Amino acid sequence: MTAPSRGLADVVAASTAISDIDGLAGRLSYRGYDIHDLGGQVSFEETVYLLQRGNLPTRSELDGLTEQLASARDLTPLVATFLPGIAGRAAPMEALRSLLSLVGHDDPDKDDNGAGANARKAVRLVGVMPTLISCYEAARTGRDVPAPDPQLGVAGNFLLQITGRTPAPEAVAAFDECLVLHADHTMNASTFAARVCAATLSDMHSAVVAAVATLKGPLHGGANEAVMRTLESIDGVDAVPGAVRDILGSGQKIMGFGHRVYRTEDPRATHLRRLSESMGRLAGDTRWYEMSVAMEQAVMAEKGLYPNVDFFAASVYRSLGIPTDLFTPVFAVSRMAGWTAHVMEQHADNRLIRPDSDYIGERDRRVVPIDQRG
Repeated sequence: MTAPSRGLADVVAASTAISDIDGLAGRLSYRGYDIHDLGGQVSFEETVYLLQRGNLPTRSELDGLTEQLASARDLTPLVATFLPGIAGRAAPMEALRSLLSLVGHDDPDKDDNGAGANARKAVRLVGVMPTLISCYEAARTGRDVPAPDPQLGVAGNFLLQITGRTPAPEAVAAFDECLVLHADHTMNASTFAARVCAATLSDMHSAVVAAVATLKGPLHGGANEAVMRTLESIDGVDAVPGAVRDILGSGQKIMGFGHRVYRTEDPRATHLRRLSESMGRLAGDTRWYEMSVAMEQAVMAEKGLYPNVDFFAASVYRSLGIPTDLFTPVFAVSRMAGWTAHVMEQHADNRLIRPDSDYIGERDRRVVPIDQRG
């Protein structure tokens, strides 16, 4: 009998037309478009359209989607009622999990898994995600959320509402590119969880809540936060090589390096390294970029590991003024585009996902009456 694959490594769990990875060549594509062709050239809104609807939009199609996303920004009634209490008690990913459940209760299409209803829900979910996080941040810090700027898209309005100030165009462009880079990544843990849930013919909101609950786990989400906290613990660029040796020597991992799929540099890290430098310069403080480069070089020398998508994202987000404990929720803002696309794909050609298991427990045991058990 063939031994089971631990963690389903190399097991094909689904057929998909949404995204593809070549781990040996270090390539990622969305709907057949290479990430190097998309990053920096295509907006997040265009990427949402591409992932959810299969093609890059025309100008009129993009304008229509942009209007739909803007109309979905407002908090739903249940979210508005319960958000203050949730913000006072819950950590960011816990809050996001609960708030998304409340969003589902208020959605007019919540009980319909048809293609039209799913398409409407998918856009509404992408539209409301930045608002959930910015309103959570405002509630826990006791400040008001600036009104959205109709001249800004998803990226610009998120930065506006998180930081409380109008972002520079360069910052908007950089964050928009980050959202594109994080939007989908084939059958990762959270996407798989969403598809397993959808395969039972559960609704889209339940499926994306399953995805968020999965992303909350530190082996999937949270690496970008851990990267930032590691950088903060080191006393400057010159101290990085020694700190890396100390961390590795103690048997700990340095988050942000290595990947289950890529055997060369994560193609998204190529873009994020550039953005880390440019956003550091824009912020007038390049130390996080410089420390990141020093750590990249030290880890390569010690372990031969390449940085993954989480590594340089940490210093980019810090330079943009995003609080560290919101780095993983920000990832979810972007990944909602991919999660919803996968849910629609699963519902459109569904079969219940039910893998087998390899039993390793005892066999042929017999029940002994309770009074005779030692």
